[in-house]
Amino acid sequence: MGYTALYRKFRPLKFSEMVGQEHITRTLKNQIIANRVGHAYLFNGGRGTGKTSAAKILARAINCLNPKDGEPCNECEICKGAISGSLTDIVEMDAASNNSVEDIRSIREEVNFLPTKAKYRVYIIDEVHMLSTGAFNALLKTLEEPPEHVKFILATTEPQKLPATILSRCQRFDFKKISNQDIIKRLEIVCKESHIEITEEALNIIATLSEGAMRDALSILERCIQDGENQIDENKIKDLVGIPKMVFVHDIVEAIIQYDVDKALITVNKVLEDGKDISNLLWEIIKYVKDILLYKATKNVELYSEEEKKELKELSEMVEKERLINLVYAFSELENEMKFSTQKTIIFQAGIIKLCSKIVSTDSSNLEQRIDKIEKYLKNHSINTGYTQPIQVQPENTGAKIAYSTNINRNTNTTQNIVKEKEIKNKATSYSNKAEEYWPQIVKNLKQNGKIVLYTNLIDTRAREINDMTVGIEFPKGLTSFGRTVLEKQENIKEISNLVSMAAGKPMNIKYITNVGNTIQTEEQNIKNIAKESDIPFHVIE
Repeated sequence: MGYTALYRKFRPLKFSEMVGQEHITRTLKNQIIANRVGHAYLFNGGRGTGKTSAAKILARAINCLNPKDGEPCNECEICKGAISGSLTDIVEMDAASNNSVEDIRSIREEVNFLPTKAKYRVYIIDEVHMLSTGAFNALLKTLEEPPEHVKFILATTEPQKLPATILSRCQRFDFKKISNQDIIKRLEIVCKESHIEITEEALNIIATLSEGAMRDALSILERCIQDGENQIDENKIKDLVGIPKMVFVHDIVEAIIQYDVDKALITVNKVLEDGKDISNLLWEIIKYVKDILLYKATKNVELYSEEEKKELKELSEMVEKERLINLVYAFSELENEMKFSTQKTIIFQAGIIKLCSKIVSTDSSNLEQRIDKIEKYLKNHSINTGYTQPIQVQPENTGAKIAYSTNINRNTNTTQNIVKEKEIKNKATSYSNKAEEYWPQIVKNLKQNGKIVLYTNLIDTRAREINDMTVGIEFPKGLTSFGRTVLEKQENIKEISNLVSMAAGKPMNIKYITNVGNTIQTEEQNIKNIAKESDIPFHVIE
């Protein structure tokens, strides 16, 4: 006799042997006892939750010669023939491979014949959502009014793919995920009958990995005994499924909490050298950080030994709740980035380095947010910015020159744009024709108008005309990466070009000229300049 997989060997033969679906088995048994069996059923639920097993038990129970309390006896001729597969009156069909109209038409022709031995001819159609549109249409009439001797049991994991006309003709039963406790109880029975020695921690890991699917749990258990040894512990399971050991996960999280990038990367490399899957590693890290947060909040976690709980306690005392929450979100974002990358390891290592860095605020987006707060502070506190004389501009789409006058009132902070055709021919009195002379005034006006981001990055810069259409802006002290990000934004380039064009009295382009030989300021120095030049009470938080 050939080898039989555990999930087939220990498939439930009675409703009472099914775990986690008592709300369904109780109803089916009552229908059988009261002789109120429907003509069509739809069993819906996740993989490995017992849909096919329940369908087979139901098919035997309604045909059993000696039923008891709604259960099949599994001893009579009908039950034995159904279990062995020799009974032709119970037909199992896989809709994934038999999904054409012809397959359904063959069923329509067969239903007209009486069953050979059993009371009912039962059709079990698995993965019914795979049927084609034509096949569903062919099934409709037969499913709605089948002969009295025919029963249909449909099983699917995706009921939303079924037409409403099919759903309305069936009694629907939703199979839920099996709880870890029920899976563990069933695994203990299987291990006892199979003479397998397994630790409690190993059972917990299998139940967690199965994600509510009993078949998956039995498959994992079977993999663990394929080496011929019937002794299973948690390390054996982790090695087989590619989960890193808890000590590595603990060391990585501890290094991140302590901002120790060297220790974190060394541990990550050890895990990768052992051939562990990087996605499993990230999943374990997220779960571990979640458990630290849970322990910090409730002082209670499951599935951990006393030594591991002690380590969790130590880590929870080293870090604030806010940072743990931020780490969960950061790891989740890292997981999404890895999904769409062909270089998962590089993305993962870069993410670890970023999380081990104390200076998170140097990110350009964070800096911009903080500088925006400064600008709002300036406006909300009605800082007097003075008066800017009218200057000229050449609009892009018209040949006429328009003079703008900007007057920022201390109390209202409103900007008035005055367009006067008579002023087109007059040069603005506050600007010279030379870029070297009008550029400092432009930079000064940026500060007065509350454009702190641009002003800060243009301090100590010089301007000179490269040609009749281009003004070069020189950075004697160099340009920071943050400054480059700000200045190269299209809206900022357009604003500076407009200001230069207004000062020059003609359309002008701008070009940034960086002197790479000089020292480049850091982002922290850049922020300090904001504080100094703005002369407002705020602090740069590291």
